Amino acid sequence: MRAQVRGAALLALPLLLAHGTALAAAPAPAKPQPTPSAAATALPSRVQQGQLVAAQTEPGSEVSVGERQSRVGADGRYVFGIERDASAQLQVVIRKPGGKTERHTLEVTQRQYKIEKVNGLPQHTVTPDPELAKRIAEQQARVSQARERDDDRNDYLAGFQRPVQGRISGVYGSQRIDNGVPKSPHYGLDIAVPTGTPVKAPAAGIVSFAASDLILTGGTVLIDHGHGLSSSFLHLSRIDVKAGDKVTRGQVFAAAGATGRASGPHVHWGFNWFDVRLDPELLTPAATR
Repeated sequence: MRAQVRGAALLALPLLLAHGTALAAAPAPAKPQPTPSAAATALPSRVQQGQLVAAQTEPGSEVSVGERQSRVGADGRYVFGIERDASAQLQVVIRKPGGKTERHTLEVTQRQYKIEKVNGLPQHTVTPDPELAKRIAEQQARVSQARERDDDRNDYLAGFQRPVQGRISGVYGSQRIDNGVPKSPHYGLDIAVPTGTPVKAPAAGIVSFAASDLILTGGTVLIDHGHGLSSSFLHLSRIDVKAGDKVTRGQVFAAAGATGRASGPHVHWGFNWFDVRLDPELLTPAATR
């Protein structure tokens, strides 16, 4: 069974909320002001694999998370994600404009992941021939490129909602065995719903990718929420948006389906911080699950 870790802080001051509570935007001044207080960069002492962390520091600071650099917005806000297989400790270094350096060590709770066996998939998508494998790699490279977008937008601050309501048929992090063949872990939340079910944007953003015929993922849409955060939606039967379109939280932008490598109709909701794949289930309030 997958370890259920509850009570981990999702956000740091001044956006401190308990795990499972939607992100909430704090009122921002018309002009960003320096925040010299040490409390402004307080981070949760414990996080978990697959978690999104959002915080705020003094504008003009530089934030390093492990070997990665995090964008710091004009108001000092920044985000980062904890990888599925992150080690037990994560180092966060904040270098302020005045020269002061803060070093934080976050304890990372290690999760146990399910093994999921999925049968009935189109076999050519499980064991593709060399030509098909080449096409798949080219398509996935286009998706990866869309995830590199790095806008100073805070669309994520208003919080997230599930794109559809239905039975959870697949969870984040589980080791997949497709048609008896071991494959990569499942990086997302699968929600089983009938084909044609309207799919709603979990948060506002800009469509960074939209294609209806990818081999593995079928109808595919990516919505960028700012600061390298993006939601991906796979196996769609209909797409109502195109790259560059703006969407609002709760806006219908597609319909559920079973296109690509799928054994039945559902919505796959993935969530990323750039190329770091996070757990969408940790983004929404427990009351809306």
